[in-house]
Amino acid sequence: MDDRANTIAGWVLMGGIAALGLTLVTGEYFHGERPEKMGYVVEGVEAEGGEGGGEAEKPIEFYLASADVAKGAEVFKKCAACHTDTKGGANGVGPNLWGTVGKPHGHVAGFPYSDALKSVPGNWDWTALNSWLTSPKKYAPGTKMTFAGLSKPEDRANVIAYLNSTSDSPLPMPAAPAEGAAAPTQPAGAVGAPVAGAVPAQTEAQAAKQPVGNIKGEAAPATSGTSAQEKH
Repeated sequence: MDDRANTIAGWVLMGGIAALGLTLVTGEYFHGERPEKMGYVVEGVEAEGGEGGGEAEKPIEFYLASADVAKGAEVFKKCAACHTDTKGGANGVGPNLWGTVGKPHGHVAGFPYSDALKSVPGNWDWTALNSWLTSPKKYAPGTKMTFAGLSKPEDRANVIAYLNSTSDSPLPMPAAPAEGAAAPTQPAGAVGAPVAGAVPAQTEAQAAKQPVGNIKGEAAPATSGTSAQEKH
């Protein structure tokens, strides 16, 4: 009976060793690595390397021209934990924002603004608000504001339009900038620059096809002169 038990134990031990060896061999053979290119993209996860391939952002006036105040009120709910937006509302962690658009930085009397923000010159105009809402820490390094910012320009435009509406005298919303940049003009005196009032130069072949007297100006050929000149 003991011999049989020993035999069974031996086979079990051999089977365990064989299974362990097979596991090690297959693990090495089928060793997996992260593929160079993922088979699918997980939404909301930034690609490795931080490469941006999105469309370049337009000036904030472009988005403000079609901004939606109602949508801005929804976006503002992210700010409501620290700010009030009603006339005469109390300050919270942040200052009351009624009538902020167009006002100087640090305009709410008695609120302890950070020195970082108070040192930024200018007013809360469209550009300043857009920069602040994009990244408060970049706009005023050292600010006490902990909000990370709004990445979508449409969200920023909507909340700016909403803030502008929370005022006794809202500012006129800006018009969208013209599509495309104006063609660059050459400086005066540049090589190849056209001179005002000048007649374009013509080749001899082009001039020969023109009726007599059709070419005028300083570059026009003489139509009269001495017989010697006419022969030459």
